[in-house]
Amino acid sequence: MTALPRKPALLLALVVLTGLAARPAWAQSTVSEGQKLAFDRGKGNCLTCHVIKGGDLPGTIGPELKDLRAKYPDRNELVAILFDETKRNPQTMMPPFGRNRILTEQEINAIVDFLQTL
Repeated sequence: MTALPRKPALLLALVVLTGLAARPAWAQSTVSEGQKLAFDRGKGNCLTCHVIKGGDLPGTIGPELKDLRAKYPDRNELVAILFDETKRNPQTMMPPFGRNRILTEQEINAIVDFLQTL
């Protein structure tokens, strides 16, 4: 039997670039939980200020939430924005969700997982 040449890095790059990488089940659940929180008018409440694909009755105070993975390739930047945007922009109208304990760290991470799919 002839062994196939091994090029795992090339294969991995091809899978990632073509979008064929399947999300693990736990990642899917955090994405759906994040979407639920983002659309929840009583908890994350992102739709009050932002247009989000799939959301009903969005606000227009904040920017449309799309292409966020490209805009913020480092997910920690999005986490920091949700935790306390006033550190980056003292004039922001966005509530400091983490600092004010509106959202837990786990909830913020779930919302970021969702936002990175937009």
